[in-house]
Amino acid sequence: MRNVALLAAVLAVAFTACGEKVEPPAGAGTREPFTVLLDYVPNADHAGIYAAQAAGLYDKAGLNVKVQAPPDPSAPLKLLQAGKADVAISYEPELMLARDAGASDLVSVAALVQVPLTSVMSLPGAHVSTAKDLQGKRVGTAGIPYQSAYLKTIEAKAGVSGVKETNVGFNLVPAMVSKKVDATLGAFWNVEGVDLQQQGRKPVIMRMDALGVPRYNELILVARAQDLNAAGSSRLRRFLQATAAGHRLIKDDPSVGVNALRAADPSLDPKLLDAQIRATLPAFFPADAKKPWGWQEPIEWAAYERWMRANKLLTRPPSEAAPLTNEFLPGEAVGGSESG
Repeated sequence: MRNVALLAAVLAVAFTACGEKVEPPAGAGTREPFTVLLDYVPNADHAGIYAAQAAGLYDKAGLNVKVQAPPDPSAPLKLLQAGKADVAISYEPELMLARDAGASDLVSVAALVQVPLTSVMSLPGAHVSTAKDLQGKRVGTAGIPYQSAYLKTIEAKAGVSGVKETNVGFNLVPAMVSKKVDATLGAFWNVEGVDLQQQGRKPVIMRMDALGVPRYNELILVARAQDLNAAGSSRLRRFLQATAAGHRLIKDDPSVGVNALRAADPSLDPKLLDAQIRATLPAFFPADAKKPWGWQEPIEWAAYERWMRANKLLTRPPSEAAPLTNEFLPGEAVGGSESG
C-alpha cells in the first residue's frame, strides 16, 4: 500500500549509538506544568512513570508532572484532543481508530509497552491449551470490534470454526472463573494473567502475536501534533528522557516501582504488584538494545495498519500525516536520529 511504503520510507530511520541529547530546563528553579493522562487506574504498566516521579526525575527536568487517571477508559484520547493533557496513554489500535474517525492530529510519540499484552486466556478445566482447542468453545471478549477481528484471525490461522464469541464487558476473569465462557480474549497476560497465577489457578495464556495477529505496541504515549512546536517539543523531550530513566530504575530494582505505585494507591498488593512489574519488564524495552526506550518500529505499525484495513476496522483513506514519530525519544534529534 502507498501509505505503508511512505511510512516506512519516512520514519524507518536507524538509531545511532551516540550521546543522549539532553534538553535543558526552561530556567533555574522553573518547573513547567505537564499533565499525563493514564489509560486506566495506576497499575504495573505505569511503574516507570511513577518511579520517575517518586525519584524526582521530572523535577530535575524542570517539569511539574501531574499524573491523572481518566474518568473512564474511553476518555483519554478525547480529553487529549480537547487540550486537557500534554500526553495521554492509549493503545495502538485505539489511536488508529481515533485517527480514522477524524483525529488525524493525534500522534504516538513513544511506546510505553513494546508488545501486545492482550491474550487468549483459559483455566485448566476448560481444556483449552492451544488455539486449535477453541473449536466449538465459547470465548468472552469486551465487545471491542478489533477483539472480534483478533478472534477471527486466530480461528483462520488455527484452522478452527464454530467459536462462539460472548460479550462479557470488562468482566473477563469473572466470566472465566464462573465458567460462563471457556476462554477470554482481552485480559492482559502481565496483569490478570499474573494475578491468576498468584492465586494458584494455573491459567493457560496465549499471546496475540503468537496466534497470527500482527505485533503491535500495546500501550503508547500520544500527543497532539499542534503541541509539538519548539516549546512543546522541549518539554516533551525532557518528559520522555526522565520517563526512560524511570524505567531504567525499575529494571535495576522493581521494588522502586512497587513503592512508587503504592504511594499513589496504597490499596495495591505489593506482592502481586512486584510479580506484575517483573513480568512486564522485558516489554518496556525494545528487543534491539541499540534502540532507545520508547522506540516504535514503523514497519510493524505499517503491517498492523494493513491488518486493520483488511479487517475493515479502518474505512477512511490513509492520512498523509504519519501516526507515529520517534523524533522526541532520548538520543533522537530532529529528522529522526542523533548525529554523534
